[in-house]
Amino acid sequence: MHDDDFPELDTRLAQLRGALAQVDAPRCVEKELMQAFASQSARARPWYRRLGMLEWSAAVACALVCVAVVGLLSLPPRLADGFDDSPLVRIDNGGAFIALDSVERIEADPAPRLIETEVSRTMLAALGLPVTPENAGEAVRAEMLVGAAGEPLALRLTSID
Repeated sequence: MHDDDFPELDTRLAQLRGALAQVDAPRCVEKELMQAFASQSARARPWYRRLGMLEWSAAVACALVCVAVVGLLSLPPRLADGFDDSPLVRIDNGGAFIALDSVERIEADPAPRLIETEVSRTMLAALGLPVTPENAGEAVRAEMLVGAAGEPLALRLTSID
């Protein structure tokens, strides 16, 4: 639709514009309306919109600190020699027993076999055992419990000195 389609509408709109140009509200009405809008918009803003960037940054930092503290407190306790107290790692007579699968799975295996082998200390570091630069290249004698299908179930280190 173009303005050229209704010429009589253009004339009437021009008359309306002229009439409205002569109408002017008193200054006090405009001032009171602006104050009313300002007070209404201040009350209508939710609490999270009233906070500035500094407050939000502080809130996010506090939340991250709380998450880190809860995460650190939920870690399992460690024994004095550095090994987990969980049933998957046990220390007995200077050797370590490491369950590579769940205890239920180990007990349920129909025909486990015991195989003697040597394991490098660098591989044991991934399991949580201590490795120093002096002994990193050494091998440790171990016995591995292997399931009927050939998957490793547990590892017992005869000496971890």
